[in-house]
Amino acid sequence: MTLDYLSQNKAFGGDQFVLSHHSETTGTEMTFSVYVPPHAEGAKLPVLWYLSGLTCTHANVTEKGEYRRACAEYGVIFVAPDTSPRGDDVPDAADEYDFGKGAGFYVDAVREPWSKHYRMRSYIEDELPALIAANFPADMARQGITGHSMGGHGALTIGLRNADRFKSVSAFAPIVAPTRVPWGEKALSRYLGDDREAWAEYDAVALIENGARIDNLLVDQGTADNFLEEQLKTGLLSVACAKAGIPAEIRMQEGYDHSYYFISTFMAEHVKWHAERFA
Repeated sequence: MTLDYLSQNKAFGGDQFVLSHHSETTGTEMTFSVYVPPHAEGAKLPVLWYLSGLTCTHANVTEKGEYRRACAEYGVIFVAPDTSPRGDDVPDAADEYDFGKGAGFYVDAVREPWSKHYRMRSYIEDELPALIAANFPADMARQGITGHSMGGHGALTIGLRNADRFKSVSAFAPIVAPTRVPWGEKALSRYLGDDREAWAEYDAVALIENGARIDNLLVDQGTADNFLEEQLKTGLLSVACAKAGIPAEIRMQEGYDHSYYFISTFMAEHVKWHAERFA
C-alpha cells in the first residue's frame, strides 16, 4: 500500500513524519503522524500509540503533545492516527462536536449511514499497525497505547481487548464508562444501535467487570477538569480495577484541566513509563 509523505521535520535527532494513505478499512484517505527517534541502523524500536479526543485530528498531539524529547531519549516510535474518517462523502453531524467527523469513538459502526466509513476500531487494531510494521523500524512485539478523553476510552478498550499485544496501557482523562455517560450514550446508540449489551465491548469498566485484564495501567486525571463528574467518571475505573485485582496507578492531578497544557505536563512521564515496560 502506498504511503504519501506530506511532511518530514527533524526533531531531537529523529524525524517527525506526517503521512496519508487510502484506507481499505474506512474507504477514505487517512492522515496520521509518526515520530521515529534517532537509532542505530537496523535497530527495531518499540511503538507507542496515541489516540486523540473529540474534535481532534493527528495534528493536536503532534503540535502540542511535547512527546518528542522523551521518545528520543527512550527510543520509542510515537504514532498518532486520526480520530475518524474524513472526506466529502463521509456522513457527518456538522452541528454536533461530539458525533460524526472528529468523534469516531474508536468503534466499528453497524448502523447506516455510519457503517460504511466509521470503522476506526478495525483501522487502529489491524490496518494501521500493518502499515507501521511494513514501513518503519518497529518492533511490533513491544507496543503500548495511550490516549486522551475519547482517545483515552479508545486506548483502554483496545488495550483490554488486545492484552496479548500491548505491554502497557495509559490514558489522560479517559472516558472510562461511555455506556453510563452522555457522550458515550449518544455515540454508541447512533453508531451501534439500541442493544446496550453490544456496547459493552467499547466500555473499559464493563470489559473489566466482564473479566478483561491488563497488567500495566497508568491514568492521569485533572481535578479541575470540567468534564470529570458528568462525562469521565474516573472513580468507576478505580473501583472496577480494585475489584478485579488489576494493578492500576490512577493519579488525580490537582488543579489540572482537560487541555493539552495538562497532557503535555505529564506526557514525558507516560513515555518513560511505557518505555520501562518495553524493556
